[in-house]
Parts: sequence; structure tokens; C-alpha cells
Amino acid sequence: MSQIKQVLFFLCFSLFLAFQGYTQIRLPKLICDSMVLQRDVELKIWGWASPGERINISFNGKKSKTVAGVNGKWLAKFPAMKAGGPFNMELKGRNTIVLKDILIGDVWLCAGQSNMVHQMKVHNITYAADISGANYPQIRQYRIPTVTGLTGPLEDLPQSHWKSANPKDINDFSVLAYFFAKQIFTKYGIPIGIINSSVGGTTIESWTSEDGLMDIGGWRDIITRNKDTAYVNGVNRRALSTSVKKNISTDQGLTGSVKWYDPQYVPKGWRNINIPGYWEDQGIRDLDGVVWYRREFDIPAAMVGVPALVHLGRIVDADRFYINGQQVGSTGYQYPQRRYHLDPGVLKTGKNIFVIRVENSSGKGGFVPDKPYFIEAGDQSIDLKGDWRYKVGEVYLPAVKPGPYGISEQAQPTALYNAMIAPLTNYGLKGVLWYQGESNVGNAGAYKELLPALIMDWRNQFARPDLPFYYVQLPNHGDMRYQPAESNLALLREASLQTLKVPLTGMAVTIDLGEWNDIHPDNKKDVGDRLALIARHFTYGEKDLVYSGPVFQSSEIKGNQIVVSFNNVGSGLTTNDGEPLSQFEIAAEDKKFVWASAKIEGTKVVVWSDQIARPKYVRYAWADNPVNPNLYNLEKLPASPFRTDK
Repeated sequence: MSQIKQVLFFLCFSLFLAFQGYTQIRLPKLICDSMVLQRDVELKIWGWASPGERINISFNGKKSKTVAGVNGKWLAKFPAMKAGGPFNMELKGRNTIVLKDILIGDVWLCAGQSNMVHQMKVHNITYAADISGANYPQIRQYRIPTVTGLTGPLEDLPQSHWKSANPKDINDFSVLAYFFAKQIFTKYGIPIGIINSSVGGTTIESWTSEDGLMDIGGWRDIITRNKDTAYVNGVNRRALSTSVKKNISTDQGLTGSVKWYDPQYVPKGWRNINIPGYWEDQGIRDLDGVVWYRREFDIPAAMVGVPALVHLGRIVDADRFYINGQQVGSTGYQYPQRRYHLDPGVLKTGKNIFVIRVENSSGKGGFVPDKPYFIEAGDQSIDLKGDWRYKVGEVYLPAVKPGPYGISEQAQPTALYNAMIAPLTNYGLKGVLWYQGESNVGNAGAYKELLPALIMDWRNQFARPDLPFYYVQLPNHGDMRYQPAESNLALLREASLQTLKVPLTGMAVTIDLGEWNDIHPDNKKDVGDRLALIARHFTYGEKDLVYSGPVFQSSEIKGNQIVVSFNNVGSGLTTNDGEPLSQFEIAAEDKKFVWASAKIEGTKVVVWSDQIARPKYVRYAWADNPVNPNLYNLEKLPASPFRTDK
């Protein structure tokens, strides 16, 4: 009878705890099967349980005990451990949890915006061999799904899993993070864990905590306002009730009795246009709306009955693609490369009608130049560039009344820190890799304060004042200009350069790795490799390794010349193309810059111009997309852009 009473008591007590919101042992999402734990540091394992519940943990021959507090939270610690595995971890309380396949190695937090997000699958043509040959079970990634928090730090992350680098799962790996990890793993044989916490189109303020922004003006009131959920919801409701664009017509290509993509449609009133190119550059002025493109292609029999792949470069903004009346692909925004796979039955021998519906809501619309446009099947291909026909299906006008604009949570200060960084601050790290800044170019001057603030903030939040922080200086992007000019992108690069004054930081210069027409350049392997050089030098102790290209140290005026000295000259200065130095500018007191001549003298560069008798300032590669910045060291690493006229 006493046993029955004990069972009944236990059941009642369990129901009471459940009613109060308490549970059995629960772990944060990050602590799960196949995780990588940080070697050589005290390990923290934490979670939730019933108040007062005792938790016993066994791992790698060690044991740890702890008790859940009155709030149900518990934390256990293990002494530092060497690299190794796989191991199992057993946690016992009211329930038992067994975690399997755990490795101990080095864990790198990889954060930022879209160029850190970009997965191997997005670049699967460039890195096809790397994807098919991936066989690194000791390189693992935990990809944090996008989530925001405006009211304060969250306790847990969304559901995800640790995945290893194999031909299937590597498709979701960050390209940059993977090649960094591969370099480190190949060199040292240490398991590498990647925690990928990155979101496209986000500012640095959203990744910084409330404490980290308090000493920077203008953020306190916004953060406080955003904690008011009723206020945020009200603003967003009002924004939804106001149309951003007012249509003066519906899309004629979709509303007629015969749709414009239908093979039975007889085109009338269509005009010539070229692909690639923007319609604003081809006789259509200031049009926001829908433009249809149409062309017939003669497909040979050898390309029929087999899978095909259509390359449509990039399109601004959204598109739907039809072949012979069948929709075969669509993309909702401008940035992804358009690669549409066709089933064997889509193409037919002879005439095939290709129709592309393009929608653009602001700026220039159309097909981005200098991208691939062709169809391939079997061992043959057909070029899709050239003359097409177009017709406007719908025209947008500006809204009758502006705004109010909604509150995009991921664009708000602290929102991503609260939800995607704060929940993992107990997790041991080797260091941080950071690739961000594109969304801060419009306020580039503030970045010189914001980037050091974020670094110090994260070091405080992780209780790691010595946490290594290695970041990417943004690459070349945009139109080339052939006269000296001001540049916000150059200002942001300068902020990154100045941040090297913060201890235990490193910067990967990528002024040679960008693309003029794509903010998401394809070459991310070299970015990861350059970050790996920095880590190998500073974190892994290869002190003789040249890890950076030349970095401005000082300048000295000598008559009509300015002599520039550099750090990180490596084995010596050179040009990467064998040509004279380019992209140096010089100015007198009036700061009216002109192109300058420059030559290498030992470990220095001498700069002058016959137009400037008394030079005072010098710049190098000071542009969004400098034409040919060719100063390197003999280790083939580029010099960072700089200026002396601050």
C-alpha cells in the first residue's frame, strides 16, 4: 500500500510541476547529438529541469553534478579536455538523455550578413568538385535559423542540428566558413565546429546587445520603444493598411483570355530589347512594373529528352520563367543566380517559346550584364543573349500617400543579438569570424565606432576578453570610376582598417575578390583561406606565416613626394601584374586629389604627381570598385586601401 501511495504522490507531484510549467531535463537546441565542444577550456553544459531536481552528467570519463534552481535553470561544468572523440554524454535526472557522436575540437562562431550566409549550394557550379568530394566527418556546422527578439535576450535558439561536411549536407554550409574550416582541419587535424549565425541584409546594430549600444548615441530610445510589443504591432498594422505601390492596371499578360506565356498567344505590339541589360537603358524610362520578354529558340534533337539547365544570370527584381507555356522556374528577389533545371520532357525538337515575366518595384529593372545566359543539355549549349521582344504588362505608380513604414525586426538594434547570439554565450568558442557591413555603407562613418563596440560587447557577453575576432574588409563592388572621387564603401573599409587597433583582431583584405555587378561575389574560397591565414598566425601559433597583405603604417613628405611605409610587407612589395603601381592619388592642402605616379623602393612606396608641387595627402584604392589596385606583397596578398586625409 505504501508503494501505491508513493507512486500516487509522485504522479500528483509530477502533475503539479507540469501545471507550474516545470519539466524534466531539457537541453538548449545547440547541445545535441554530433555537437563539437571547445577543447582546452572549461566546458559548460546547461539547461532546464524541475526546481530542485538533481542532474548527474557523465562525459569522456568525467562526472559532474548540479541542482536546478528555483527558476528551473541549471548549469554544470567539466574541466578542460583535449581534442578527440566521438564521445557520448549521459544526463540523468527525473529522465535520462544520451547525446551521441560528440567531438571535442575548435568551435568558430561565424556571423554577419548574406556573404556569410551564402551556402555551397548557391555556388554549386564553382565548387562542384568540393561538394562532390566532401568527406570531412570532423568538420561540422550548426546553422541557426533566422529569429529575432526585441524585448530582450532569449534563452534558446530555434530547432536545428549539427551536420557534417558530406556531399549532401555540405550544400547548406556557409561557403566561407567551410573553406576556413577545411584549411584549419587539414593543417592541424583538429575537429572544427562552425556555429553559423548570419542573416542577409542586416546591420551591425542588430547584432549588438543593449549594453553594447548604450555608449553610442541614438539607440537607447529606439531599443526601449521596441520593447513595447503593442507599439510595434500597431505600427506594423498601420503600415499594412497603406499600399506602397498603387497599380493603375492589372498585369495584362495574366488577365487576358490567352495568357502571354501560352503557346497559342499571338504577340502584337511587342518591341525589341536586348538581354542582358536594364530596360531603363533601352528606351523605357522610369518604369516600375512588369515587363514580359519573349523569344523563340530552335532546339536540336540532341538536347531533347535529357535534363537541361538554364542559366539566366541575375534578374532585377523577381521573375517567372516559362517554356512552351509551362512555368519552369521563379525567383522572388534580385540577388540569387537564376539556374533553372528542366525535366527531360520540357524541351522539344525545333521551335520552343521562351517567355520571362520580370517584375521590378524600384530602380532599374531587367537582366544584370556580365552574367551567364545560356541553356545546356547533354554536351551542347545555346546562347540566350541577344535580341528578344518585350511588352509592358503592368505599370506601378508611387503610393498616393507615403508610409507609415513598418518595423522590420531584423533591422532593429539588438534584435539578432537577443535571439541568435545571446542564447549561446555559455558555449565555448575558439574565436569569431565576421563578414558584414554592406547594410551599413549608407552610414559608413559610424562603423568605426560600431565595429569595435560589437567586438568588445561580444567579449563581455561571452566573458572572454581574449576572444579572437577576425573579420572581412568588404571587397570591390559597383561601377568603376576613372577619376578620383569620394566613396562610402571606402569609408567603411577604412573603419575596418582602424579596428585593427583593437587587440586580438585580424582583417582579411578582399579588394581583389569582388564583382562589379554582384554584391555576393562567387569567390568565397579565397576569403575563407585568407581568414584561415590570420587564424593560423595568431591563434594557432604560426608566427612566421605571412597572414596579410601590406597595411598602411605611416607617411612622410619629402619635397614633392610622399613616402609611404607599410606593415606586413612579407618577403617584399610588388605588383600582381608586373605593371606600374596604380590607384594612388595625391593632393595638396586643398584636398583636390589627382592621380599620382608611384614606385616601390624597398619596403616603401614613393608617390608623386607633376601637378602637385607641395603634396600633403595620399590615398590608395579609394573607391567603391577601384580599377586596378595592384600593390601586393610577394606572398600574393593585396594591400588594404587607405588614406591619410582623415
